[in-house]
Amino acid sequence: MHIATQFSIFMVNKPGVLARVLSEFAQAKINIVAITMMDSVEHGVMRIVFAAPERAKKVLAKLNMPHSETNVLCVSLANKSGALAEVAEKLSKSHINITYAYCTAGGKGGRATGVLKVADVKKAMKVLHKTHGKDTKSHPVVRRSQSSRK
Repeated sequence: MHIATQFSIFMVNKPGVLARVLSEFAQAKINIVAITMMDSVEHGVMRIVFAAPERAKKVLAKLNMPHSETNVLCVSLANKSGALAEVAEKLSKSHINITYAYCTAGGKGGRATGVLKVADVKKAMKVLHKTHGKDTKSHPVVRRSQSSRK
């Protein structure tokens, strides 16, 4: 589990815009950790977590794409029914609201990443870390952020 920077990228809702943006990240060799896309009549909003957020920021500047950044909680989950529900229940018991969440698809028997936007990221980490030690059967894996490993 770690705190990551999520980018909300605002794009014109027209054919080819998403492909162009994703191609730029691919050419810069920036891996996508998790992604979700929403649309409205006027624009689409891509919420995305990158393995290299600083490099992604440079690509967005080059493309002149309007975006915002926010801290989100990334939780490693077992790829099984109820894994995200278990995390949501623990946070609920500590009165931590989840504004929104999305997950990656994990491989069969593998792990998935849950991305959660919560009001208090540090408190959420403490709650999940504290309960992790009691029963390791299906709790989230706790790990340091990419930047703290260097």
